[in-house]
Amino acid sequence: MNDMTLDHPVAKPIQTAKIEFWAATAIFVFAIFSLSTSDEPYRWDFEEAGIHYRFYKHHFWPQLIRYTLLYLGFLLLNFRIIPKLMQKQNVALYSLMLLGLYLAYAFGAGVLDTYTKSYFINWNFPGEQDYGLIFQDSFRHALFLLLLVGIYTFIKYTGLYLLSNATAISARYRFVNRETLTAFIIWMVSVFVLMVFDIDQDITVTLGILSLCALMLYCGAYYYLIPNALRSKKPLRKYLLVSLLVVILAYLPVTFLLLPFFHDEDNAFGLSFFNSLFQLVVTAPFVWFLFKRQMKGREEMVVLKKELGKTSANLDFLRSQINPHFLFNALNTLYGTALQENSERTAQGIQMLGDMMRFMLHENHQQKILLSREIEYMRNYIDLQLLRTSASPNISIETKIDDVVGDKYIAPMLLIPFIENAFKHGISLKHKSWIRISLHSEQDKIYFDVYNSKQKKSEQDPEKDASGIGLINVRQRLNLLYPDRHDLIIRDTPEEFFVHLTLQL
Repeated sequence: MNDMTLDHPVAKPIQTAKIEFWAATAIFVFAIFSLSTSDEPYRWDFEEAGIHYRFYKHHFWPQLIRYTLLYLGFLLLNFRIIPKLMQKQNVALYSLMLLGLYLAYAFGAGVLDTYTKSYFINWNFPGEQDYGLIFQDSFRHALFLLLLVGIYTFIKYTGLYLLSNATAISARYRFVNRETLTAFIIWMVSVFVLMVFDIDQDITVTLGILSLCALMLYCGAYYYLIPNALRSKKPLRKYLLVSLLVVILAYLPVTFLLLPFFHDEDNAFGLSFFNSLFQLVVTAPFVWFLFKRQMKGREEMVVLKKELGKTSANLDFLRSQINPHFLFNALNTLYGTALQENSERTAQGIQMLGDMMRFMLHENHQQKILLSREIEYMRNYIDLQLLRTSASPNISIETKIDDVVGDKYIAPMLLIPFIENAFKHGISLKHKSWIRISLHSEQDKIYFDVYNSKQKKSEQDPEKDASGIGLINVRQRLNLLYPDRHDLIIRDTPEEFFVHLTLQL
């Protein structure tokens, strides 16, 4: 967790530039379209002031110029001035540009308002007071727009900072993840949009408080209330009771939070009560449903990953078992035996090889087979190898494999890799070598030991430096198929190799 570091909020290039540009352009085009299709606003005010109203002079052209100034000013602020100020590059220059842009728009808006608000001016006695009020309003409006841009900038950079550092923040605070951060950013943007469109204050405060309380209840319930409730016998009832307690405790704090926004205290208390009821009836059950659904999805994902791991392991195991080196040795043995005698040994060898191939092609695809069939395959393998090694006095092979009593099942070809590894690395027709194999079953447990000598590979042996995937694969299969139900001990020295496996079937 100490390796998790937070990125600077403006260290990375802004990836939202294209989205912002096209969103601003779309709003600009929509505003022009609305302007061209609008009625004649303020006509009554003009006529009451005794001024002949002209749609293009008093509304269309001034508003078109205003929208264009707003659009160009936003692009200049958002993509040029603010990023440079955030990065502290030429602060004095870009601060002057910011001030100049503010003054230019405020003055331009004031000039345009002399057309759109001509009814405000007493044309019989026009004076500085009329123009002064118009320009005061334009400067105040320009300052308000600049404040909105500042709020938007704060939301944008805060959102980018939180999302880019979601992993590091989650490592420090468990209840904070990408989904929570995204929801918080959506909340900030929603409140900002309500402010931009000048929605009624009561509606803005109501929606803002409801959504913020819902977000806080989601975080608390998802990471604390529900996990603790699942430990009880009746988790849903306990979760709802605890949620009710939380909502009751939050009633007064929410009320005090609402009081500054409402002149009437009854409205604040009433809205707080509605918020409590909403969180208890809507938010709490929804979070429970969402948690259970995601938990089910995670369980299904774990099962799928496990099945995928089994499939991959079995596929790798099949590839590792089709060992050309062994097959060629077996065929050469049978060929040499056939040259020596036309006897039962040849037929026996061919029959054992056929049984083994049938086992690999058919039963090896099953998830579980009888332990007796696995042992039969092992014996066929050992007997086939004995045909090759029985003529050498330097080779000693001892086996003690008990017969299985009852129907016991095991994953196919789980034990043979150890035996194959022993014959592959422990037998030499030129040097003294030995293998000892034992298998004992007791109730639902089996005890399996393979003990063999090790022989140095010649420089011409193509498998001299090859480690193979047999033992690696069998470790993986044991972990997947028998987690916490097996004990595998491997001891490897320059002279000998020992394997002990205890397996709970």
